[in-house]
Amino acid sequence: MGRILGIDYGDRRVGIALSDPLKMIASPKLTLTIRSESDLITQLKNIIVEEDVEAIVLGLPIGMKGNETKQTKHVRDLAEKLKQFSLPIHLEDERLSSVSAKKSLQLQNVKTGHEKGKVDRVAASIFLQQYLDKTY
Repeated sequence: MGRILGIDYGDRRVGIALSDPLKMIASPKLTLTIRSESDLITQLKNIIVEEDVEAIVLGLPIGMKGNETKQTKHVRDLAEKLKQFSLPIHLEDERLSSVSAKKSLQLQNVKTGHEKGKVDRVAASIFLQQYLDKTY
């Protein structure tokens, strides 16, 4: 049984979350630093192989009024590039996932100012969990 990979794509960092094999629980995994686009694709390929990923959920940054943003286009471009892995790719609204992630970490007494990578991977787990809850 494969896992579902959640990706919170940003300009500098990429938050990674994974489901459990039963696809019930999303957990933050790690944060990738973007050195180049090809490096990012290589890192994602390694995760897909090592974790037996069977589908990808990409966080889609939609504005609060439902409008697309500049970052929305970047995520859609990444989705096109990820098609090379021949896996289903789902776009999940990620509105407020970073805000929720920060609040969750603050409640755990984790300082978020210097731990932006933690926020990214927790945000990925939040919208991955949203996806799992409505799909499985």
